[in-house]
Amino acid sequence: MKKISSLCEDEAEDNRYIPGSMHVCMHVVRDVQIDIRAQRTAETLARAGCQVTVLDVATLENTIGNTSATGYIVQHINVATDFGATRFTHAAWSKALSIFVRGTLNLLKQPADVYHACELTALPACYLAATLRRKPLIFEAYELPLQDIHYKTISKSHQLWYGFMKIALRYLLAHCTAVIAVSPPIVAELQRRYHISRILLLRNIPYYQHPIKTDMLRQQLRLPASKRIALYQGNLQPDRGLDRLVRAAAYLEPENIIVMLGQNIGTTRAELEQLIMLQKVQAHVKILAPVPYAELATWTASADIGLTIIPLDYTRNMKLCLPNKLFEYIQAGLPVLSSPLEAIRDILVSYNVGKVVRSMNPAEVGMAINSMLKDPDELACMRANALRAAKQDLCWERESLKLIDLYRTI
Repeated sequence: MKKISSLCEDEAEDNRYIPGSMHVCMHVVRDVQIDIRAQRTAETLARAGCQVTVLDVATLENTIGNTSATGYIVQHINVATDFGATRFTHAAWSKALSIFVRGTLNLLKQPADVYHACELTALPACYLAATLRRKPLIFEAYELPLQDIHYKTISKSHQLWYGFMKIALRYLLAHCTAVIAVSPPIVAELQRRYHISRILLLRNIPYYQHPIKTDMLRQQLRLPASKRIALYQGNLQPDRGLDRLVRAAAYLEPENIIVMLGQNIGTTRAELEQLIMLQKVQAHVKILAPVPYAELATWTASADIGLTIIPLDYTRNMKLCLPNKLFEYIQAGLPVLSSPLEAIRDILVSYNVGKVVRSMNPAEVGMAINSMLKDPDELACMRANALRAAKQDLCWERESLKLIDLYRTI
């Protein structure tokens, strides 16, 4: 098991400050209120002494401004309420071009010392602004770029955009001062594909919260204390392999339940509910609507184990991922059951905080859930390991020092 060093909350304040006065302009092509990672980055840089402006894309009713709590300024590219739902329809090119032009113009208005692009969609505008103003450019890749969907399943206009961006990406990355990636396998893959000279691993780890064991899920679902809960939290969407969890539920012991907690994407929830009925596992699978992120930790802590049963055969990006839900489970003290993905497996083994399924067969997954839940001594050991790792190592207070070190050298 990995040896853990100094506490997150005890890190020296000197390590958290960026000397000098630096204006960082971040750009994200979504509402920053729903981008927790961008918020953490902006807060970290602001607390380190930078002046931070975030340029996002938001509808008029969701626009916010600077607040003393965050310490950074938010400026908006205002869009219609249906922007997110329609940007890859017949109007895809005009919408993308409009956001690119408006984004570039707004970025150029900022007297920035550094431009910071959050995800690929923000990179072209940040690149142009940084080039015209001769400023450093940071690209933060939330995933392996252009590897997040099956190419053949998207529209021709979307395929054309992907093809263009694949050609442009190599050029854009070559002109970045540094690239930030979220998992060790993605770091290795980006270096292999694009020969990036400077790349930083910055995992998607939450701020440390002292966990408080709750009974929120059982109360919400009116379950007796004897029921044991295996929790999946996150978006309900096709590439998460949630249908496998439904089929695995047929092999659960009577006292075990799978709970899915998250935002529905498209028709996924309806499809899952139909499958639950067809499999006759209504007693073993429950679906709940998402809760505010500020409240999520208390819901997470009321489960017994966390699930990251991510498909191995969906996209290259999914194979290399290191999802934030893994660290949310660990911070809540939940042992984790995962599919055999390299980055997740390394965390589970290094800190002894979970297990990996031997097979993705639904029967094997169901039996693996049963096996974990029936061993309270092992769960207690893993829970103690998880809580210690979260407090001393796997927290944003510690991870963010790498971001501050990067900016100190720019």
